[in-house]
Parts: sequence; structure tokens; C-alpha cells
Amino acid sequence: MSYVFAPPTIVAVPVAGSADSFPVRRVYCVGRNYAAHAREMGFDPDREPPFFFCKPADAVMPVAEGETLELPYPAETANYHYEIELVAAIGKAGANISVDSALDHVYGYAVGLDMTRRDLQMKMREAGRPWELGKAFDDSAPIGPIHTVAAKGHHDQAGIWLKVNGQDKQRSDTSKLIWSVAETIAYLSRYFRLAPGDLIYTGTPEGVGPVVKGDLMEGGVDGLGTLRARVI
Repeated sequence: MSYVFAPPTIVAVPVAGSADSFPVRRVYCVGRNYAAHAREMGFDPDREPPFFFCKPADAVMPVAEGETLELPYPAETANYHYEIELVAAIGKAGANISVDSALDHVYGYAVGLDMTRRDLQMKMREAGRPWELGKAFDDSAPIGPIHTVAAKGHHDQAGIWLKVNGQDKQRSDTSKLIWSVAETIAYLSRYFRLAPGDLIYTGTPEGVGPVVKGDLMEGGVDGLGTLRARVI
């Protein structure tokens, strides 16, 4: 088979402790999955069904352990926000997955940033329109190496944090997720057939805020290392 132009390069995330990489298929993100973050965004944190938005696979920006990503400040925004997240990497396909078996579908976990053009997101939200302009733009999903479940287990009770220029901005625990990783996978799989290569950004805790050119973000989840990105 020939193509009219070269197919896009597969985006792949390094796997910690291995020469292998994890090829990205789809990126799902859970909205408002920590109660305190829901409150700071002006919403009641009652346990309503989870909701999701997507980012394109080529929005993923893999960052090797120990490296600092140079992250371009995006166009058409004056309010560029960080959101630190635990990311679940799917390694086994499935649909209508039960909560009890959901974690069997997880290959590993990583630290991720759901970067957001907050002014555009709010404008779209107020107009009742999709969030893509605020969420699904180029370079909006930095991610650190994936740590396999076989090596590190699951992370249902782990500290999650982010600093900007050395100052604490976000600090919480994954046990405070409104919908756990297992519940999120089970619910999402009712609407999409999950497959190896899918990434699920599981939500951010309170403390989101803006960054500008020159700012250094450092974030992590206990046991998964530190993700560093400098805005340029």
C-alpha cells in the first residue's frame, strides 16, 4: 500500500526500567474528579457520574526521567493553567469491564500534566460548547515514563503534588479521587472499547493556576518519579 504522504509518527511514552516504549492510541481525560477541585471551579462535588473529554494522541509530550521538557506557551490564550494528574496506561482491551476486573486492564501508571487554556475553556463552557479549544491543543499532555504494574503495583493511595518555581501549588492524595481508577475504567468502557495504548488522565486536585514563560513546573505522584516542564 502506498500513501499520498508519510503517515504520522507514532507517539510513544518511555517505559521506566526498560528499552521499550508504550505506543499511544487514544487519550481520555476525566473532568472534576477531586471534590476540592470541583469546588474551586464553582461546582458541587456530589458524586455525579464521571464525564470525559479527549485529547489527540499527538498532543502527548513524553518526558524521559531526569529530563526537563521545554513546553511552548500556546497561542490564543492569556490564562495557561497546569493540572497535575495520575495517568493510567491501558494494556488489555475490553468493553463493559466490571469494576472488580478493571485494574487487570492497566499496564502501568505515569505522572501527567493536563495543560489548559483556561480562558478558552471557560468561554466554551459558558456558551455550552465543547472544550476542545481549551483542552485539546498541541503539546497539551506532557507525561513522564510509565511504571508498570508488575514493577510498582497500583497507586490508589499515593501523594500527588505540583510546584511552580519551587513553590507548592497542588498537594493531595489519589485516595481522594471521587471515581477511583477502577471505577473510571469500568464506566468509560461502557461507552468506548478500550485498547492497549489508551491513556486515561484521571483528574487533578485543587490548586490549579496559571504559568507564564520561564516558569518551571515540577510534579509527581509518589512512586512514579517527577515530571519537569519549563514554559518557553
